[in-house]
Amino acid sequence: MRALYLVLGTIFGFVLSRSGAADYNYIQGMFLFENFQLYGIIGTAVVLTAPGLWLVQRRGRTALGAPVRVELKPMTRGTVVGSLLFGVGWSIAGMCPGPILVNIGEGKIYALAALAGALAGAGVFGTLYSRLQSPLRLPPLEVTAPGKARVRSVRL
Repeated sequence: MRALYLVLGTIFGFVLSRSGAADYNYIQGMFLFENFQLYGIIGTAVVLTAPGLWLVQRRGRTALGAPVRVELKPMTRGTVVGSLLFGVGWSIAGMCPGPILVNIGEGKIYALAALAGALAGAGVFGTLYSRLQSPLRLPPLEVTAPGKARVRSVRL
């Protein structure tokens, strides 16, 4: 199964690279409303993915037969703050997590700084989660094993 994931990830990275979705100038052009190619790519992704997700939800099982539960996540202040931080970081760095790896694969050294920033931000958030939980109305963590925690999903 891991080989399949590796192949699919490689194909996804190749498509991101060839489409321009990992190119700093295209991303800046999108955010400055000067280049609309990436809006088309994002729209195409939504149009192609939405029917597949609908079918998976309706069928209730993956192609391999595993049960699927898609739960509605609650909207919190943390969602809004996180979305704003993600958008600002995407605009400044010119890449989000997928394209960071694509740019590293293309040999663009500056992408290592973006990767370091993303990992540092995730680490800081994880460290400060308990302090941010109340003001941002974040869901409680559920401890599953020593040293491992996960966010408990909340059904609406």
